[in-house]
Amino acid sequence: MTQAVFTPRETVSELDRFIIGQTKAKRAVAVALRNRWRRQQVPEDLRDEIAPKNIIMIGPTGVGKTEIARRLARLAKAPFIKVEASKFTEVGYVGRDVESMIRDLVEIAVQLVKDELVEGMRQRVAEQAEDRLVQLLAARDAGGSVPPLPPHTDFGPVLVTPAPGRTAAYSGDSSRDELEDVRAKLRAGELDDEIVEIDVTDTSNPFMTIFGQHGMEEMEVNIRDMFSQMPGFKGRTKHRRVRVGEARQILEAEAAQKLVDIDQVQREAILRTENTGIVFLDEIDKVAGRQVSGVGPDVSREGVQRDLLPVVEGSTVSTKYGPVKTDHILFIAAGAFHVATVADLIPELQGRFPIRVELDSLGREDFVRILTEPDTALTRQYVALLATESVELVFHPSSIDAIAGYAAEANRRSENIGARRLHTIMEALLEELSFTAPDRGGERVEVDEVFVHRTLEPIMGDEDLAKYIL
Repeated sequence: MTQAVFTPRETVSELDRFIIGQTKAKRAVAVALRNRWRRQQVPEDLRDEIAPKNIIMIGPTGVGKTEIARRLARLAKAPFIKVEASKFTEVGYVGRDVESMIRDLVEIAVQLVKDELVEGMRQRVAEQAEDRLVQLLAARDAGGSVPPLPPHTDFGPVLVTPAPGRTAAYSGDSSRDELEDVRAKLRAGELDDEIVEIDVTDTSNPFMTIFGQHGMEEMEVNIRDMFSQMPGFKGRTKHRRVRVGEARQILEAEAAQKLVDIDQVQREAILRTENTGIVFLDEIDKVAGRQVSGVGPDVSREGVQRDLLPVVEGSTVSTKYGPVKTDHILFIAAGAFHVATVADLIPELQGRFPIRVELDSLGREDFVRILTEPDTALTRQYVALLATESVELVFHPSSIDAIAGYAAEANRRSENIGARRLHTIMEALLEELSFTAPDRGGERVEVDEVFVHRTLEPIMGDEDLAKYIL
């Protein structure tokens, strides 16, 4: 099982590259991640008894709760899913059941494992795709120009033998010298604009379009899988004429599909889900209200908590890849808790989240750091975006401080949406430049304090306008 191993100090250091502040939350998730590695090192008879210490993050929107969990999962190379607790309903009501998040987590794990296996075989996949492409090009050259495509001759379970001319273009024999000559041209890029004919797997269903509804995604997937295995649908191919570059990608995908052992992928995915999976339960405070009456919007809040309880405590969820135990999946819950408090959760659920971390609200100084320090800082993103139009965008230090000041003021006047306010401010600041950038190629645009005040002050000065724009 592939898993990155970091010490808590290293984890916090990595998170610091992308998230400003929130040291308490970073330390909590770093310890939780390290405890997973520690659990794998203890004797096997004790290993199953060590339960993960689930975490509740308490803080307003836009302070980094989701980003901390997402970056943590990326560091650990672990399956990760973010779900909103408010989307779930208790059993008996229309909506998603809580076990669906575990099924989605397994799907993510399957794709994660498959991508890792393909990456490990990339050289072999590329060689097989190149060999096939060389044969196609050599056969085409031996047979002259590419013949026109015959009409579509297969429909559903009715299979019609293709015309002899369809396969003739691929049956020619070429000498080794000819193949090597084609290979050399292919590697040199001389054949990138050539057209080749290939047969690709046809995944379309000409008979039925399945319209899923909310809460029925699993049934829709199962029905599609069932039809894909029926005679006449399984193994169907369609003929395509594509350029060499696109053909290479198609052939590499098909070669990878054949080389990957899907049974191994599924076993590894279930193992990784059970031992390293991370579920981020956002908006947990939205289901924290206690049921007061039997009617109204609160009717299923406590029911959702009771449905969440066995999954968080540890249960077995049936998935299309097999049963998955949730005993050692790490659950990180988060919520603003403006109205409700953690104490409003049912006691049983509170007990399954022993670690509680309160995140700090962000102020002007935090915004300055967010705009400059992270590797993916917002200012660097805009510089890179406008560089694609050959516009050189330069932010002066004074402009950063001014932008942070306007963001903090906008949060104070209206709803505090944390660092997300910076996106709004930056869009308003650079709207004119973003619109005219295609016509200003080669220019250098300097954003200083005067530029910021001239653009944003008219908006901030009008309270009604600022309320709707910022």
